[in-house]
Amino acid sequence: MSDSIQQVVLACGQRAREAARALVRATAADKNRALAAIAAELEKSRPAIHSANHEDVAFAKSSGMAPAMVDRLTLTEKRFAAMVGGVRDVAALEDPVGEVLREWTRPNGLRIVKRRFPIGVVGIIYEARPNVTCDAAILCLKTGNATLLRGGKEAFRSNRAIVTAMVSGLAASGLPADAIQLIPTTDREAVRHMCEMDQFLDVIVPRGGPDLIEAVVRSARMPVIKHYKGVCHVYVDRAADTAMAERIAINAKCQRPAVCNAMETLLVDAPIAPDFLPLIAARLAEKGVELRGCERSRELVPAMKPATETDWFEEYNDLILSVRVVGGVAEAIDHIERYGSRHSDAIVTRDEATARRFLDEVDSATVYWNASTRFTDGGEFGMGAEIGISTDKLHARGPMALEELTTYKYQILGNGQVRE
Repeated sequence: MSDSIQQVVLACGQRAREAARALVRATAADKNRALAAIAAELEKSRPAIHSANHEDVAFAKSSGMAPAMVDRLTLTEKRFAAMVGGVRDVAALEDPVGEVLREWTRPNGLRIVKRRFPIGVVGIIYEARPNVTCDAAILCLKTGNATLLRGGKEAFRSNRAIVTAMVSGLAASGLPADAIQLIPTTDREAVRHMCEMDQFLDVIVPRGGPDLIEAVVRSARMPVIKHYKGVCHVYVDRAADTAMAERIAINAKCQRPAVCNAMETLLVDAPIAPDFLPLIAARLAEKGVELRGCERSRELVPAMKPATETDWFEEYNDLILSVRVVGGVAEAIDHIERYGSRHSDAIVTRDEATARRFLDEVDSATVYWNASTRFTDGGEFGMGAEIGISTDKLHARGPMALEELTTYKYQILGNGQVRE
C-alpha cells in the first residue's frame, strides 16, 4: 500500500514540476484571467462545495470533534463569499514576479540585475480549514508557482470540491491544470512521501498542530516554512485605557477562538489588576470563557481555576483563557519570551515609551499597540489572502502572501567580459 501511495505522490509532484515550468512563461494578464475564471467556477460550483462541506461537518460532529474545530471546518455562506472575494482581490494586486529589486553596473561593464521569480513548486500540508485550499492555491498561481495540497481527512470532501472548481477555471483559461493539485489520499504516508520528494518540491509549508509540524520538520528534505502554533498574548499596561483594553481583550479571545491569532493569555499590570481583572473576568464569563489564573489573579477573581505551568504554553483554540498578573512591561515581555510562540502579541497602553519598548523587544512576527491580535491575517493586512503565518525568521515572517512566495535570481548582462 505504501508503495502505491508513494507512486501517486511522485506522479503528482512530477506533474506539478512540469506545470511550474510552464507557469514561468505566463504573463500577469494570463494569471489574472485564470484567477477570474477560478472565481467564476467557484461561484458556479457553490452548491457542490457546500454539499461536500456539509458532509464533512456532519462526519466531524459524529466523530466527536471539538466544537471549535468544527467551526474552523465549516464553510458558511459568509466565509464562502470571502473566499471567492479573495480570489478577485489577489487578481487585482500587482504581480511581484519580474520586479527588479536592485541593479548595478560593475567597472568592467557587467550589468547585474536582482529580480523576483517564482519559487517553483510549493507543497502545503494543512488541517481543518477548507478556505486554506483556495487561498494557498491562488497566491501560488499569481506568483507563478505550482501548488501541491495535502489537506486533512476532516475536510477532504470540501477540499476536493474546491480544487475541482479551481482546476476547471485553470483549464478554461489555458494555463496548465496541474498547477493546482490535491493529493488524492488522506493516508499519513502521503505526508512522508511529500517530505522526501525534494526532486519536485522546492519548499513545504505545514499548517496544523505541533505534532504535524514537528513530523514535517523531521522528515523534510527541502526547506520548511512553519505555520506554528499561536500562543498569543494581550498585555494590559497600567497606563491603558481600560475601556479600550476590555474591547480588545473580548475581541482577541471571543471573536473567533479557534484560530491561530486568537488571544490565549491575558497579562494584566499589577497596579490596575484590582479594578480591571474583576471587570474583564465578568465580561469574559458572559461570553462563556473559562479562566485559568495565577495565584494573584485568583485572589482577585476567586472563581478562576488555577493555571498550571502547562497552561502558559497552551494554544487552546477554544473559549479558555490563561490570566496572569505581572509587575510591569518588563515582566510581561519576559513572560512572552518564555511561553510565547512568536506569533502575535499586543500591548494596550497610552504610554508611548512603554509601547515602543514592547514593540521593539517582543520577538514575534506581529506585535500590536492598542489593537487586537485578530488582525494577523493576509486579508486584513491588504495582501488579498495568505498561505499561512510564518513564525520563522528566515525568508518569510508573519502573513505569507505574494512577495513571500517569490525568490530572486541574479541576471548578469555582458558583452564578452571574461575574468582575468
